[in-house]
Amino acid sequence: MELAVFNKTGKETGRKVELMDTIFSIEPNDHAIYLDVKQHLANKRQGTHKSKERNEISGSTRKIKRQKGTGGARAGSIKNPLFTGGGRVFGPQPRDYSFKLNKKVKQLARKSALTYKARNNEIMVLEDFSLEAPKTKDYVTVLSNLKIDGKKSLVVLTEPNKNIYLSSRNLSGTRVVTASELTTYDILNSTSLVFFESSLDNIQKSL
Repeated sequence: MELAVFNKTGKETGRKVELMDTIFSIEPNDHAIYLDVKQHLANKRQGTHKSKERNEISGSTRKIKRQKGTGGARAGSIKNPLFTGGGRVFGPQPRDYSFKLNKKVKQLARKSALTYKARNNEIMVLEDFSLEAPKTKDYVTVLSNLKIDGKKSLVVLTEPNKNIYLSSRNLSGTRVVTASELTTYDILNSTSLVFFESSLDNIQKSL
């Protein structure tokens, strides 16, 4: 599969790049995608949730009423989970949600996600460029020239570029990452995937 290379003015440069079939045209594995996205979201969870159980509640341990003769159930402590202000039964405790996923499964998931994007014609290749200064207006102009300013776009750079990153940071519909940071979740969470020409080479070499 071949894609035309565009410049930042939205015009074709006359060059084309070849997308490797072993990456952009495989049989997608939906379960691998599910596992990779699940791990990505799990790793982002802080896991600091906490509720107090009855042994952690501050309160008297005095028996609040006599055992028999009240017509109600026996009660031994105001910290009983059945009472308002009592401890919580089996409440959430701090925990680590992250889990291990094999490297080959993660690679398969990324390839599957890229294959879906290629099938839907949601991949663009952009000639490498840089902005002279961090200006959101200049970055929006580039997106407008590429006709993706109204879409949820993901721009993949070869290496960190401070001016491009700062120019895009204030926009909600676009995100900038480097090729080494690209995840399955990022790929699927965008409707337009824009590769810098050199970053595409890096992706194809690493996968």
